[in-house]
Amino acid sequence: MTDPISSQAQRLGRRTFLRAAMLGAAVLPLAACVGEEDPLAKQAREGNNKNYIAGDGSVQEYGPESRTEPVEIEAVAYDGQKIDSADWIGQVTVLNFWYAACAPCRIEAPHLVELSKEFDGKAEFLGINVRDEKEAAEAFERTFGIKYPSVQDTQGTIQLAMTKYVPLKAVPTTLVIDKQGRVSARILGVAEKATLKALITTALAETL
Repeated sequence: MTDPISSQAQRLGRRTFLRAAMLGAAVLPLAACVGEEDPLAKQAREGNNKNYIAGDGSVQEYGPESRTEPVEIEAVAYDGQKIDSADWIGQVTVLNFWYAACAPCRIEAPHLVELSKEFDGKAEFLGINVRDEKEAAEAFERTFGIKYPSVQDTQGTIQLAMTKYVPLKAVPTTLVIDKQGRVSARILGVAEKATLKALITTALAETL
């Protein structure tokens, strides 16, 4: 004969198990969303100086309707030049996040130099160095003939600020800023010359 108390306990046990399973299924997606964070921003917060994360060369273009508010940056370049993103309004600006020992950064440097010359007077270029002190950065610039300014961001201030507008996720990352100061395109990894040229040309063709 079956013990009615034992049977009731088993039923309660099954209900408790099913309830727990359903709750677990509901919680897991939320936990995954909460745990996501831009890795470059995470590194900057941790201050562990491991800024290299390989990009896959992917290109993301943002239509005018999906762009965030204008980027806000104030900094001083290695050469003493004051950088204020308010001055970018009305022009196209290219931001390149880099550091000297980053192999992909060395691959793309000649492309950036060539494009900065090709678009001279039409688009401004600015480097954001995520790791180097002034001496190492300037040695890199001399090696590749880089004439446009770079600012030091070893504390991650600009990197963290940029997560408000677009996730960086890799070094190098190159951003094209439209005439209204908004991010119009992002390249993760090496910026191929033809690709970046096309993105700049597209941004230049847009009206304010």
